[in-house]
Amino acid sequence: MPEFFYNIFLVLLRTGIGIASLWNKKAKLWVNGRKNIFDTQYSQLPTHNSQLIWFHCSSLGEFEQGRPVIESLKSKYPNYKSLITFFSPSGYEIRKDYKGADWVFYLPIDSKKNARKFFDIVKPSLVVFVKYDYWYYYLTECSKRKIPLLMVSAIFRKNQPFFCWYGNLHRKMLKCFTHFFVQDDGSKTLLQTLNINNVTVAGDTRFDRVVTVAERFLQIPEIEKFCGNNKIWVAGSTWPSDEKIIKEMISSFPDLKIIIAPHEIHQEHLQYIKNIFPNSELFSQFQNPDSQFLSSNCLIIDNIGMLSKLYRYATFSYIGGGFDKGIHNILEAAVFGKPVIFGPRFEKFKEATDLIKAEAGFTVNNKEELITQIGLLLNQTDFYNKSCAAAKEYVYENKGATKKIVQYIQENRLLTN
Repeated sequence: MPEFFYNIFLVLLRTGIGIASLWNKKAKLWVNGRKNIFDTQYSQLPTHNSQLIWFHCSSLGEFEQGRPVIESLKSKYPNYKSLITFFSPSGYEIRKDYKGADWVFYLPIDSKKNARKFFDIVKPSLVVFVKYDYWYYYLTECSKRKIPLLMVSAIFRKNQPFFCWYGNLHRKMLKCFTHFFVQDDGSKTLLQTLNINNVTVAGDTRFDRVVTVAERFLQIPEIEKFCGNNKIWVAGSTWPSDEKIIKEMISSFPDLKIIIAPHEIHQEHLQYIKNIFPNSELFSQFQNPDSQFLSSNCLIIDNIGMLSKLYRYATFSYIGGGFDKGIHNILEAAVFGKPVIFGPRFEKFKEATDLIKAEAGFTVNNKEELITQIGLLLNQTDFYNKSCAAAKEYVYENKGATKKIVQYIQENRLLTN
């Protein structure tokens, strides 16, 4: 019976995305990317048996989370090919040309037929899922074929279906995994309530990723010219609700310069930001910054991939999403020793709670609280310096998850040199 309802869910998912594709660009990419997918994408794979590692990421954030593992295994096992699959266009469209993998494809929609065909073609030696994205037929087919299946950087909460009375099918999916690498002790304890003990508390591989980005930092000359000697507020992965609250309080700090890197960079959103910040410039609209550009107090980043480096220039940072579905990656800012501010929807993110406790992260509910918090950071030097130090210390203390995962793979001989 649970499988019957799961199949209904899959039908509704395909139908809903298909209808949305009539007007929604992302949904259209999702649909078009999966048309004749085995002929257009998977036909590129070799027909003979080969050593291959399959990594699955739901979207871009999960890819960045899994990237340290992908690159470490590529380095240690150069004879293995690698396939990365994405569920979401947000990940695939941005990383389809990623040079660290041999192939980057969409994951065909879950079904018994597709899962069998997928494994017949791909023939992976090892499968790694990043954080979540549980697909019943893919997981059960992997288990039937006795292919090692790992989940990395997972985090579990007691309100998830796995731990509810109606979660029988979800619990079956958990039983398919060879091993779980979870972010915290709470996740391990929850899995143990289901008699799942093949669990290691490894931490979050995002810490490894942001440390790598910080330590490979290269200066961005245009950004340095824009910043000058001013105090800089970097607002990353913002949504309209974030930009609105920033606009409402900006007059309280006229000497601050702002760099906004929105989560969505389609033309309508960029124009919206320019309209509410009239003294602003797009990053793409200059080669040699002139006096008009340098006199602007707001720079809008209209590209993907630069944000993680921009936090290096921040006096403090604001992370978007906290007034919508949930905050984006706050570790990218914290690794540079920058205090981070974010909206109220952060409960699902352990790192946010940890940084708040360390007085390196600060949540705000409205314009007034945002003004107060920025005032503290700008005017109380000792408080600001302690916050900066605590942010960087937190990130570096928690790196090392990738090493634990790779060590497990080596010790259990899941791959051969």
